Amino acid sequence: MTKKNTKTFNNLAKAYVGESCARGRYHMLAEFAEKSGYVAMSDMIKLIEENEFQHSRMMYSFICSMDKETIDNIDMNVGIPFKEKPNTLLENLKFSAEDEKIEATKIYPQFEKEAREEGFEDVANFFRNLIQVETCHQSTFEQLYDQLKNGTMYKKPKAIKWKCASCGYEHTSKEAWTNCPLCGAPQGTVMIQIQD
Repeated sequence: MTKKNTKTFNNLAKAYVGESCARGRYHMLAEFAEKSGYVAMSDMIKLIEENEFQHSRMMYSFICSMDKETIDNIDMNVGIPFKEKPNTLLENLKFSAEDEKIEATKIYPQFEKEAREEGFEDVANFFRNLIQVETCHQSTFEQLYDQLKNGTMYKKPKAIKWKCASCGYEHTSKEAWTNCPLCGAPQGTVMIQIQD
């Protein structure tokens, strides 16, 4: 059996497609957040988008290294997470959290297991480490969803330090300013508090 006929090769190809699609969805979500006035949220999503690109880049490298011959095409039948026209920012955040959870709890643990069974320890370790990142992505999207839904993104029960992502102005209070006192940037540029 050649490496191209292994479950690991096929799983890497599926994961590459999934991560590439996630990057595209998060690019659109970041644009949606920014157009909705949430610039700081958009910036956070853009970081996750960049993470997904790096994941797909690493998967691509693994795929290319699995055969000395040039790989002209990989035929596969793969499902991709898709929700027809999520109409609100809240729906998009919830969908993103659910997708990350599926990767972290079902897909990548299975891919790790199969890579180990086939003797691809480097790929198995890659998927093991990727589970940790996707779990963090899930948590970020869940927190953004909860804060937006509950009106706690820019209002907290205790005073915290708020920081303008535009000019760096900082102020401690229970609620973020409507417009930055220094540069006038709207509230959506205030950096969002996410718990690790």
